[in-house]
Amino acid sequence: MDFHLHGGSPSSTTTNTTSSSDPMHSWWESISKARSRIHLLSSLLSHPPAAADSLSSLADTDRPARSLLLSSAAYASLSAALSSPSSGSGDDPLCHWLYDTYLSSDPDLRLVVLSYLPIISAVYLHRIHHRTTENPTSLSGFEAVLLAFYSAETKSRNGKAITISIADLSQPSLYHSPHTPLKSSKPNSKSSNPSIGVLSPPLEPQIAVKSTKRACIVGVALDCYYKQISQMPSWSKLDFCKFAAVWAGDDCPCTSDFDVNFAENNLLIENSTDVGDDIRIEANEIDILHERIENLDIEPYVESKDARIPLPWELLQPVLRILGHCLLGPVNVDEVKDSASMAVRRLYARASHDLVPQAILATKSLIQLDRRAREAAASVSFISAGSNANTPSKAKKPEMLLVSK
Repeated sequence: MDFHLHGGSPSSTTTNTTSSSDPMHSWWESISKARSRIHLLSSLLSHPPAAADSLSSLADTDRPARSLLLSSAAYASLSAALSSPSSGSGDDPLCHWLYDTYLSSDPDLRLVVLSYLPIISAVYLHRIHHRTTENPTSLSGFEAVLLAFYSAETKSRNGKAITISIADLSQPSLYHSPHTPLKSSKPNSKSSNPSIGVLSPPLEPQIAVKSTKRACIVGVALDCYYKQISQMPSWSKLDFCKFAAVWAGDDCPCTSDFDVNFAENNLLIENSTDVGDDIRIEANEIDILHERIENLDIEPYVESKDARIPLPWELLQPVLRILGHCLLGPVNVDEVKDSASMAVRRLYARASHDLVPQAILATKSLIQLDRRAREAAASVSFISAGSNANTPSKAKKPEMLLVSK
């Protein structure tokens, strides 16, 4: 079987005039397509039989694609198959299933494929940078899936760069009025216009994963993941945080240096006068966090002890965006936040050793935000516990029943 790259986005010609005019027909066509994809996946994952039976049961639900996305058992089965030594080749049927499924017009099916991007990128990057004789010589299956993400993003950007407006700090803020108005000899000068910062340059179409473009292609694929991260299940986010920690390299004392210094610099959370106590952030808080992370099995499949990979900025930038969401997202579970916290600290240590100013600033900022969020949560919890303990409980009045005579 061969992959045929044709833009990486679902074709608009697959929807005919009849289906677009009949909502019921379009809905049933989407359900049928999702069920056929699930049945095909269950045939590919026939071992063990319990996994195939579990997948087949998902096809009978009202929203089969959504059920597949939210099934932890299906995610575990497919992740195990993708991390097997024989995965990732050009004739890998799972890679063909992922590629064809992502090109479908069903948004839920596309989300299913996106949820497996952490394991795909982790296995692919590990085998590229840590080749052994047991690994397949070709990883064209993984590369075709990554190129599908890249091509879809290239088409959506339409040759334009992603930019942001940077305010001119020499001008007064919108939220205050200066005491003395600023005098400018040229009112319409360019200095008053905000400068433009380029987050991502325009993307060039790629038909193969070259070594010089590999980090860019994987980074763009991770950008696609980040755009839909609110739809991703917790186990997919948790896997990404684990892999990011592995990419940073071995753990070292540098991961706790920042936290110890931060804790020793008079870090107090002032509570209300009703409580009368302070919450002190202890210096051994990072050690407690280490123990919690060790229970999460931070290295799920990597064989070598030090599995670090090159982390250029075009790859590290989307990684930090995803970790920022996992770290600070209000709906994320504690396991995801703790794993993201450890990954950010390992990346901070890696950036400190590599002397990368951008990475040091970004990871240090995330660590500060993480600590402040934990301090705020601890303060709210302590205050609420103290107020509940000091509030006297009122005796309940006896219930009075009205009885008609």
